[in-house]
This record gives sequence, structure tokens and C-alpha cells, in this order.
Amino acid sequence: MSRTETESSPESSPESSPASDTGLEQRLAVLEPDLRATLSRVYGADAAPEVTRSLVEVARAAHAARPPELRALDERRLREPDWFQRSSMVGYAAYADRFAGTLRGVGERAAHLRGLGVGYLHLMPLLTPRPAPNDGGYAVMDYRSVRPDLGTVDDLRDLATSLRGEGISLCLDLVLNHVAREHEWALAARAGDPDRRAFFHVHPDREVPDAYEATLPEVFPDFAPGSFTWDEELSGWVWTTFNDYQWDLDWSNPAVLREFADIILSLANVGVEVFRLDAIAFIWKRLGTNCQNQPEVHDLTRALRTVARIAAPAVLFKAEAIVGPADLPAYLGVGEHAGRVSDLAYHNGLMVQVWSMLASRDARLATYALQQLPQPPSTTAWITYVRCHDDIGWAISDEDARAVGLDAVAHRRFLSDFYAGSFPGSWARGLVFQHNEQTGDRRISGSLASLAGLEVGDRHAVSRILLAHAIILSFGGLPVIWMGDEVGLLNDHGWADDPEHAADNRWVHRPRMPWADVEADPDPHGITSGLRHLLDVRRSLPHLHAASPTEVWDPRDPGVLLVVRRHPDGPLLAAANVTDREAWVAADVLHWLGLHSDDLVDALTGVAPDLHDGAVRLEPYASVWLHASPPTPA
Repeated sequence: MSRTETESSPESSPESSPASDTGLEQRLAVLEPDLRATLSRVYGADAAPEVTRSLVEVARAAHAARPPELRALDERRLREPDWFQRSSMVGYAAYADRFAGTLRGVGERAAHLRGLGVGYLHLMPLLTPRPAPNDGGYAVMDYRSVRPDLGTVDDLRDLATSLRGEGISLCLDLVLNHVAREHEWALAARAGDPDRRAFFHVHPDREVPDAYEATLPEVFPDFAPGSFTWDEELSGWVWTTFNDYQWDLDWSNPAVLREFADIILSLANVGVEVFRLDAIAFIWKRLGTNCQNQPEVHDLTRALRTVARIAAPAVLFKAEAIVGPADLPAYLGVGEHAGRVSDLAYHNGLMVQVWSMLASRDARLATYALQQLPQPPSTTAWITYVRCHDDIGWAISDEDARAVGLDAVAHRRFLSDFYAGSFPGSWARGLVFQHNEQTGDRRISGSLASLAGLEVGDRHAVSRILLAHAIILSFGGLPVIWMGDEVGLLNDHGWADDPEHAADNRWVHRPRMPWADVEADPDPHGITSGLRHLLDVRRSLPHLHAASPTEVWDPRDPGVLLVVRRHPDGPLLAAANVTDREAWVAADVLHWLGLHSDDLVDALTGVAPDLHDGAVRLEPYASVWLHASPPTPA
């Protein structure tokens, strides 16, 4: 596939209008100095001018080829930069083939998305990967074409256009850290091209790899130990963080940055509005470290974002940074980078703490851990979620656990046992993924419904599912629903029947959407209606705009998570009972917030809560969204 297949042909490229050209020049005047300064930090002051010139050239060419309807979208997004932060925004994530077979099929199922109020659709990797095994599509062989079984680039363009007409923005994965061994860059490197060889980390012997591996953790210890692979055609050891067929790129080479800037803008011109920057934490290597979260990661992301802002300002970046709590805020920008790195980042810590609370029936660890994170920049948002396509890794820091009197190692072991279903009394049914014998780390695969107890018929399962969604919907950010969670899909116990999936039990929570069953009985468990109610209420509450500050308050009842959202209209208190017993929102919490009045209302029920000595009673696994009702107009 040639590079032009994801770009407008000369015949179809619009003539630049004076207004749009003026906008481009204005953005260049503002952003080019910042781009040069950012690149100076990465490549040095001497190299930065030429790298800047090269990237501006890419931006100009992409802007010239940008279709008129996408230029109009740029202008609208510049006028409404908070579009993705609004309380009306909810996301949905799915594999295109598992959701609807093909890209055209996804478009035909848009009514289901509209019914949930979805305004953002993340389709999992669909750019052409190597033949299996391909790490679920994350070993990309061609960034400029689409998996043939899903469709073509034209189908992708048509889908993006039709979704945009429905008010749904399309998000795609962009793997930054590595390419497949079969990618054209790797093929050229294997054929002896020195320029393409310089795209990768290649070493003639084990001296340098051994020095790096002294401090490198293993990502897939079960089936991909080590971080380097010998390649006969290269006559060298190539860096392979994830699998031997995924070659890490050398981002210290500015040619790699230029290539990705061009890829991003080409896909943006097809209609992609959000890019999930996969494995972003790993792209910069530094000897003596774990080669994650290095400062250059944020500078490089900032540079790519700046180029996109120049050529296609409607585009957003989402950082897939599944990292420890201390490293997470930097992906939305801290200090000088605030608001200038990614627009969105996964709140992996919230997801982990939701599952930790449900297993332990205790909100104290979650409260403390969530309190340690600073507010994100007001122009950004967390992606909040209960489940995603990946396994659950127990990213609970030793310091956070120690602060609330827990042994972190023991607690992580308990969570793995509980969600694998081996802990006495567990209602969860998950699978252990990647047991690391050296560290004791055991991650968990499993669908939301099966992990929450629906598979075993636990009477509280539906309440847990809705409670978990109530937490992510009220916390602050852009909440994303994983495909099938809205109808309670269980584990796919035939996941290993497909030879391509047999070595990776994460496919247990990636079943195909059973449309015949959904259409025959759209809401068998009451999950769909319950979730739609939560979403409807959320849309009505300005407090839940992502820019509104989020405060996590110390629990009075250890089983209740207290989240306060500040807004000019007054505070909103989201309280969640994470236990199977009665719990309480203490009277003093209401007093401190000024909510101890006759105007108090629970937005989820639309009526005043029943107070007992000034406190609000919560049923098992219940939540309330409390605020003062606005005065009735005279």
C-alpha cells in the first residue's frame, strides 16, 4: 500500500481558502517557536531548526490536502475546545470485527451507540498488522492501510464521515513504540538499508543489551522473556520490549518523529479525530532506568501534538500510559508541559481502585491513592473506565498501601486470588494472566460481568456493575464503556478455540457481540436500562464537566467512597457504597459542603434523600449524587 492511499489525491484536494490559510499562518506564528524549543530539548539546539523545518513542511502539506468538511470541523473545535470534556460526552470502545464484523457493519450498528448517547468511539487496532501472532493487532505492518477483513481506507473514511454526521468522533490506535518485523522499515533494515536500520535499536553483541536489561522489567515474562532478540538478517540484537516480532523504534532519530507526524496527519485527513498513543511510556530509552516515563516521552508527544494543532486542530491525543500513580499526571502535562502533552489519558489508577474496593469492601486505600493525584490541567480529561480490552494489573503502590496500614504485596496477592476465583467466598471468575514468578505479579483477565459475579449468579452482581459505572461517570473525565458491558456479556469460555488466541487468555473478555440475543432480549439483567439512566442523569449535571475540580474526601464510613465535584452552581457529592451492607453518608459531610438543607436532592432518583439524624442511608452497592436543587423561578 502506498503512502498516498491515506491521503487525498491531487484531484480531490481542496483549494486552500484565504480564511483557512490565514488560520494556518496564525497557528504557525504562535506554535512554531514552541515546537522549536521542544525539539531543542530532545535533539539539541543545533539540530532543532532543521527538524522543525521538516515537521512544518509535513504540516503544510497535510493542511493543503485536508478536506473542506474537516477544515470546518477544525474551526468548530477551535471555537468549542471543551467538546470532549462535557458531561454529555460518553465513549465506547470495541474491536470492529467483534462488534459488527466490518467497518461498514460498525456504521450499520450506529443506532446502538446513539441509544447510549455515545459521542466518541474507540475502535481497537485496525491498521494492517503482521500475520498472527500479532499481539492483538498491535504489531503493525502498515500504518497506511486497513486490515483487509475489515475493509479499506475508503471504508474507514466513509465510517468516520457517517459517525461524524451522528455526532460521534472516531478514535484509532497508533502504536508508537514499535512496528512489526514485517513493516517496510524493518524489511529495509534487514535488507541492509543503513537509514532504515537507524530506525531501530540494533547492537552487534550482548554488551549493551545486557547493560540495559539489568534494570528493565519484563512485560510478557511467560512468552516473551527478555527485551532483545537476535536477528540473523540484521546480524544484531534488536530491541523488542513486547514480543520478538515487535521491533522498538529509535526515537532519538528525528526521522522517526517525522514519519509519525506524517502518518498522524494522513489518518486525520481520512477523518480520525482522536489518536490513542499506544505504549507511549516506552518510546525513549535511557541506560540505568526502566526505560519508561522518561522526560523525552513528554517532549516528543508535545512535538507531535503541536504539529497536529498546526495542520488539523480538531485532532486530540490520548496517552495509553498504564503506569504507576506517581508517573501518570505527566501524560496530561505538569509544570511547563501542563495542557501541552496529551489531551486525554487513561485513569488506570481509578480502574484498579474500583476493583480493589469491590473485593475488599473498603474505600480507604482507594481514597488515599486517589488523593495523591493532582488535578489534571483544566483543558484535559482523564479517560475513566471499569474495563478495557486489556488485563488488569494491580498498580497499587507500596507507599499508598503502607499509608492505610496494608501490606502491598499481600493486598496485590489477595486481589489476584479474589478475581481468579480462588479466594474463599469470591464471586469473581477471572483468569490469571502473565504470572511472574520472580515478582509474584499476577494480572487478571475477565469480563466485567464475570468479575462482578454475574457468571456465578451472585445476587449483588448487577448492583456492582452499575455502581462501578456510577463511580467512573461521576469521578471527572470522559467515561468509556467497554463493548458488551452495557448488556452484561460474560467470559467467552471458547476463547482458546481460535489457534491465534490460544496463547493469550485476554481474549476471554473479548467475545463477539451477540446481536441476535441482544435484539431478542435487549436488557436481560436490567444493566442496560440502569446504565442508560446513569448516562441520562449525567448529561443533566454541569458539575460533571471534566474541567470541574474533583476532590476525594476522607471516608467517615470506610465502605463509602466520597467524591466532590466543584462547580459555580454549587458542589455535587457522589457517594458510593462499595459493600454488601448498609452504609452511611455522614451528616458532617453534608454540613461541610453546605448541603444540609431542604434543597438537597439525589440526582439519581430526582427526589430528596431520606435523612436519619442528618445522614443519608445507602443500600448495599448503592450510590447517590447529591446536590442542592436550583431555586424554582418566580
